[in-house]
Amino acid sequence: MASVGAGVVEIRVRTGNTYRLMYVAKFVEGIYVLHVFQKKSQKTAGIDLEVARTRLAAVRRARTAG
Repeated sequence: MASVGAGVVEIRVRTGNTYRLMYVAKFVEGIYVLHVFQKKSQKTAGIDLEVARTRLAAVRRARTAG
């Protein structure tokens, strides 16, 4: 998901409804789940992308703060 940030991957889960999970797994200490949501249209809503971007930025700040 380059539109969210480098290293962010999306998983699609289809169980009658379609769900998306965005995560980043390039950090040694763990996998960070950024956002999980139900997708109702072909295009990902801007608010969902913004939530994931904001959380990715928070993860990066927390990692550099040590």
